[in-house]
Formats: sequence, C-alpha cells, structure tokens
Amino acid sequence: MKLLRLLLFSGMVAIALFSAELQGATPTIDVLQTKGTVNPVLVEYIRRGIAHAEDTGAIALVLQLDTPGGLDTSMRDIVKDIVAARVPVVVYVSPAGGRAASAGVFITVAAHVAAMSPNTAIGAAHPVSIGPEGEAQVSTAMQEKVVNDAAAFIRSIAEAHGRNMDWAEKAVRESVSATEREALELNVIDIIATDLDDLIKQLDGRQITLLGGPQVTLRTEGAVTRLVPMNMVEDFLYTISDPNIAYLLLSLGTLGILAEIYNPGLIFPGVVGGISLLLGFFALGVLPVNWAGILLIVLAFAFFIAEIFTASFGLLTAGGIISLVMGSLVLFRGGPLFRVSPLLIATVVILIGGFVTFAVTKIVTIHRRQPTTGREELLGKQAVVRAPLRPEGLVHFKGELWKAVSEDGRIDPGEEVIVTKVDGLKLYVRKRKKEESK
Repeated sequence: MKLLRLLLFSGMVAIALFSAELQGATPTIDVLQTKGTVNPVLVEYIRRGIAHAEDTGAIALVLQLDTPGGLDTSMRDIVKDIVAARVPVVVYVSPAGGRAASAGVFITVAAHVAAMSPNTAIGAAHPVSIGPEGEAQVSTAMQEKVVNDAAAFIRSIAEAHGRNMDWAEKAVRESVSATEREALELNVIDIIATDLDDLIKQLDGRQITLLGGPQVTLRTEGAVTRLVPMNMVEDFLYTISDPNIAYLLLSLGTLGILAEIYNPGLIFPGVVGGISLLLGFFALGVLPVNWAGILLIVLAFAFFIAEIFTASFGLLTAGGIISLVMGSLVLFRGGPLFRVSPLLIATVVILIGGFVTFAVTKIVTIHRRQPTTGREELLGKQAVVRAPLRPEGLVHFKGELWKAVSEDGRIDPGEEVIVTKVDGLKLYVRKRKKEESK
C-alpha cells in the first residue's frame, strides 16, 4: 500500500509538472471585451486586464472595442495604461457594426497594433461638451484651447506608432470618420481581421516596440485565447453607470424615501429607497453631472415633502413637478451620449407626480374626517338622559353612564341630548332639536 501511494503521488507530481511545462510552452493571448461608454469603471477593468496579462506571461492583450465615446479623463487614463503596458496591446474594433467613436479613436490610435473588423467605423473625435455647462456657454477661446489640446494629444500618440497624424487631427478638429477599408488605406490602423482567429494569425511575426524601446516579436502561431471578462462587481457598476439607469435609481430612491415619510413605519420603501439612492449617487460620481440639475431635483422633492405640512392646494406639488422635469432634462452634460431618454423622464415624472397627488389627497381626507376615538369623538354625538339634569345629572352614551351638565336648564329622563363640550369625565349637553337626525 505504501508503494502504491508513493507511485500515485509521483504520478500526480509528474502530471502537474508536465501540464505546467505545456502551459508555459503554449503562448496565451488575453482578451478583454468592452461595449459601451468610456468611464472610470471601464478604466479599472482595462487596468486590471493589463496587469493580469503582465503577471501571467501572456504574449499579448487584445481589447475588443465597441464604443460611442465617453469621458475625456477616463480616455486619457486608458491611453496611459496602454502606453505604459509591458505587454503588447492590440485594440480590435469589433464586432461587425461596431465603432470606435470619439474617445474610442484615441484608444485605438494608442494601441501597439490597431485592428478593425469589417463593417466598422472610426472617427468623430471632436469634443462635444466643453466646460461645466456645455459647449454653448463657454467662450470661443476656451473651446479652441480644449480642441487644440485634444488635437496635440492624438497627434502625439499617432506619431509614436507611425500612424497618420494628419487624419487623426482631422478626426478631432473636423469630426471626420472612416470605414475600416479607408482607415487601413489612410494608415490609421494596421489590420482588417474578420474575426479573432484571423486577427491572431495576422499578428504572427509582427514587431512591437514597447515604452522605453524594447522590441517584441509576436509569435502567435498555436496561441490560445483566454477571455478575461468583467467580474460581477465591475459588470454591475458598469451597468448602473448608464445615464438612464442612474436616473432611474435616483428617482426610485427618492420615491422610496417619500413613501416612508408619508407612511412612517413601512420600512421596506425606506430600505429600498436608501439603497437605490446610494447606488444612484455612485453612478452620478462616474458621469458628467450638471449640479444645477441635481439641485432642481432636490428642490422638487423638498416641495413634495412640504406639501404634506402646508395647505398649498397643489401649488407645491405643481412646482415640484416642474422642477423635477427641468432638473431631469439638464441632469447630465456631455451631449447626446449622456442624455436621459425623454420617455423615461416622462414616465418617472408621471409616476412620482401621481404618487404625491394620491398621497396628499389621502392625507387631507384623513385630516378632515371626524375623529373616531378620544374626546373629539364625543362632540356632536347624541346621548339619552337617565337621571334628570337640574342642571347636572346622568346621561347614557354607548352603554356607559356619564355625568352631564345641561346648557338648556332642566332636562327630564328619556330625552335625547347633544354633546357640546367635554371636560374631563363630565359632558356638557343641550336638548336635541326635532330637525336634528339621530
């Protein structure tokens, strides 16, 4: 048995060593897949992917890119990470029908190898939002500064990889675009590949110069691809960083808090509202937020809450709805890329406006309803005299005998009276008139 265990252990060690040697001999290419806007969550994903490729000895990293653009700061962070990578980074605009627009142009041009799939496009990199309130409100001088800075930046990274600097500058200044064929002819990209396998074949034998001067020759024949997807946290955060999702979370959160304020003790709306608000605030932190929009939305919900405590006959609710609509329309800056869907805004405004109107109507109805408990419940109710009131005696009310004082002089037993006042355990009553209903 000892000999058998020894042989079994030796076999397992041999298999492990052989697998490790085989794995080390087989070239590996890591693949990242990105689809959506360029924002801080995407920066962290690409940064993690580059570090993973470097640590595991991958011979290259392929970034499959399909983006309409995004934030300038996030784009520059990604470009810095690509330039400083110790592993060749290949940006592959795919799948068919995809694009590398706006910030995506900078990322593609910064790659050690730039590739595109058939039926894709690249270009239109002109800054669409300049300054805190958008391009329209910023001086011409400031616009020129931002455009000149972007043009110089893209010329620099294009020159570093021997790409067409003039076209890259036109993409910034004139928003020119190109198909994959035009981009290849203009020396904007290096490869047109039908799919990932075709790309890997075409990469074989290419020489890459990394930052600092070292040259690497790619040997991709027989290489295996290893997909490095977003983890659950990155995928979730990237999803909620969509402007529509962020706006929905913000609205759901404030609606939950409102429901808890209107109906204290429900707990569930408050919990859901608090979590949604926190997630919404995170999403706002990675989006180009217009703080005037935030303040208008906060003002709207302040109006809704004030409606509970003020008899404004709906004026505060109307003001809140107007403020909510205006705040929603200007909540995000950054052009159409970060615009909230008008249909979503209309839906949210109708739901919140309807909820507030319904809640306030119910509260007013309850406040106007006659009390059913306590002293107030006795006022205006009828009782029957049991002991003569001269002017003090006893009355019978709902199965109980109460001390009572007549306000109309003597009242004989059996007569019906109306309660007009309550003083401790003593009732003040008057005779019931014949026209008063029982």
